[in-house]
Amino acid sequence: MRKTILVLRNEFITTVSRPSFLLMAFGLPLVAFLVFTAAGWLGRSVEGGGGSTTGGGPFAFRPQGLVDEAGIVRTIPADMPPGMLTILPDEASARQALASGEIGSYYRIPADYLETGRVYLIDPDARPLTSGGQTWMLRWALMVNLLGGDAQLAARVRNPMDIVQTPLSPAPQRDTESEAAFWIPYAVTLIFYFVIIMSASLLLNSISKEKQNRVMEILMASVSPREMLVGKIAGLGLAGLTQTVVWVLTGYSLLRLGGQTLNIPASLQPSPSLVVWGIVFFLLGYALYASLMAALGALVPNLREASQATISVIWPLLLPLFFINALIQEPDGALAVAMGFFPFTSPIAMMTRLAAGGVPAWQPALAVALLAATAAFVVQAVARMFRAQTLLSGQAFSVKRFWGALLGRE
Repeated sequence: MRKTILVLRNEFITTVSRPSFLLMAFGLPLVAFLVFTAAGWLGRSVEGGGGSTTGGGPFAFRPQGLVDEAGIVRTIPADMPPGMLTILPDEASARQALASGEIGSYYRIPADYLETGRVYLIDPDARPLTSGGQTWMLRWALMVNLLGGDAQLAARVRNPMDIVQTPLSPAPQRDTESEAAFWIPYAVTLIFYFVIIMSASLLLNSISKEKQNRVMEILMASVSPREMLVGKIAGLGLAGLTQTVVWVLTGYSLLRLGGQTLNIPASLQPSPSLVVWGIVFFLLGYALYASLMAALGALVPNLREASQATISVIWPLLLPLFFINALIQEPDGALAVAMGFFPFTSPIAMMTRLAAGGVPAWQPALAVALLAATAAFVVQAVARMFRAQTLLSGQAFSVKRFWGALLGRE
């Protein structure tokens, strides 16, 4: 046990102290947080500036004039900012007001407006964020006056219906119309694919490099293969768990904040249980694929062949990426349920389904049980083949030899 802890500590400290690991584990989440914060700040600036009626900033409203040759706009709606849209008798008066600075621009509604819908904007500065950016005022004034001055009717025409869904089942309904209904599960899929692959690949690289540099021969003189395997899996697993927790908590926090900043529907905002399931599925998925990577590293003679042979191990984990649309759009479909239960795809497929919503509580629990049993079996199988003659072998890699050694046939 003492030697296992020494291997664990060495692998953990060596991994987390690498600049590349620090950049991936903490740098990327920090950049995402800063970008998200900046986007939210800009959004609030636009929203806050949109209500300003004074000042020369890019989002400040400027008084505008209106020359209505069609005789449609007779009154300015009472709910509009006062003084921001003024009806002028003719274009000569508008040009005079423009020259004196009373208005910053003016609209001219031609006599054939009802036939063409064309409106002219005369703006000497031609700054879209200050003049064209407030055309909603004229649009609202036209809508109210075209409907006889009835602002309530105009509001109903602008937003003709507010659908309230009444589900027959007590389960919360997903807002499938929102773009977030696709992009949130999509992001979860990519995050879990990368963290599992990256964490498991650390073990493959460690063993392959030690074999290639002949460090393995020195280690085998003082540490048993089983102690080395357990120490490496645990040490690199802790490093991967650190990265996963940072990524998951950052993503969770941003999505929760995004519910306000990005108007994400309440039914799509992640729950705390998603974080818990994420940690569980990462640990088990890592244990499964890290063990397979360790077996791969024990058989290949060098790191180059190890990289080429990786596909023979990780191909099941690619299946959720190929069928990601089906997993997101039909999380309760036969394919999604099957991939959620199959241990070699469940670490990603089940997390995608959980992020999409509507998964019964017993399904992730059963998937965890199946995944844990499979991971325990693979770890035991790899421990049996993780012996000196395998680690120090220089034979070329073959898929048949890999699975034969894993199943104890060689």
